[in-house]
Amino acid sequence: MVVCAACSPQDFLTRRLAADLISASATFKAPQKFLIQTGIVSSKEFPSPEFLVLQQHGWMNASNSSCPAGIAPPPCWELNLTPSGVDAVRTLISPDDASKPSFSIPVARHELTGIDRISKQGNEAEVDFTWHWTPLNEIGAAFYSSDQRYQSDVSFRKYDDGWHVVEKPQHDQVLEDALKNAEPAR
Repeated sequence: MVVCAACSPQDFLTRRLAADLISASATFKAPQKFLIQTGIVSSKEFPSPEFLVLQQHGWMNASNSSCPAGIAPPPCWELNLTPSGVDAVRTLISPDDASKPSFSIPVARHELTGIDRISKQGNEAEVDFTWHWTPLNEIGAAFYSSDQRYQSDVSFRKYDDGWHVVEKPQHDQVLEDALKNAEPAR
């Protein structure tokens, strides 16, 4: 029987450790934000699929407008929050952002649903995992279904203090890129 007196739980990249490290990473914990724009926009920016969702829920409306100098191509549209849209975003923005023509609101967060595979070679590893969006509010629920699963993979590296998710760009797949390039799970 081999006993490793100097080993710690961080020495072995298990599915549980990989899940804990991915879930605790700043990139994974960062909420998904959505930029809401009001005011006059060009036809290039309207209608976006997200705006159509906001419009279907009665949170925004649009009216045809003439294009001011610097905004093209025509036609232009004036986008406004409806009273129910104001109610939906009021608690999600700072009072300073309330009068701005665009503001960002948190709409969802990542939730890890499982570690699928771990491939280790020396002090490096690739971890395939499945995750989904968890809406943070009613706007997030309109954009993201928590039923849709995504598959991503991320690099890990073992250092003297144990395994770490690679979050800084190097030649490996980093978590931020893995989440952006996620494929729907089959």
